[in-house]
Amino acid sequence: MQLYLASKSPRRQSLLKQIGVSFDCIPVDIDETVKKDETPCDYVSRMAYEKADAGWSHSARIHDIPLLAADTSVVLADQILGKPTDKQDAVNMLKRLSEATHQVISCVVVKNSKKVELVTSITDVSFASLSEQQIEYYVNTGDCMDKAGSYGIQGYAASFVKMISGSYSGVVGLPLFETAKLLEKF
Repeated sequence: MQLYLASKSPRRQSLLKQIGVSFDCIPVDIDETVKKDETPCDYVSRMAYEKADAGWSHSARIHDIPLLAADTSVVLADQILGKPTDKQDAVNMLKRLSEATHQVISCVVVKNSKKVELVTSITDVSFASLSEQQIEYYVNTGDCMDKAGSYGIQGYAASFVKMISGSYSGVVGLPLFETAKLLEKF
């Protein structure tokens, strides 16, 4: 299948390649501010739709090739944990995630000239107890700085995960089972 990907994420690109999808990237830039009283699920789906709309208006509509957009957020106690602003912010997030179960919400939107469809994946991720030394070591690797919740499950932080219930690839950034089913409709 050929499509446009409204994302610069190397993780999403790698995951799509893993399931044999060919794509051209359309980088999109949208305001990712959470609206007052917006639930985490509403926020993630709105972001996926807005990315799809931005990508579609860019060039996908010209060729009428399906466009895929996605958004993923880490949520703890109904609070979205975004990308850390600095090392201390990353430390604070990881301390909050220590010995806790959080959710990773991923929404995927596929759009063409005839229809637009969304699928949502919610995965529970339970962290073990993290020592200050573990957190400090991980933060100093820099791997946490461009990732929601200050961690990437596909790297060193995998050693923090005691249990996962749901989509591993959804935690990475694109739930592959749900994405493949959605793409079958296009």
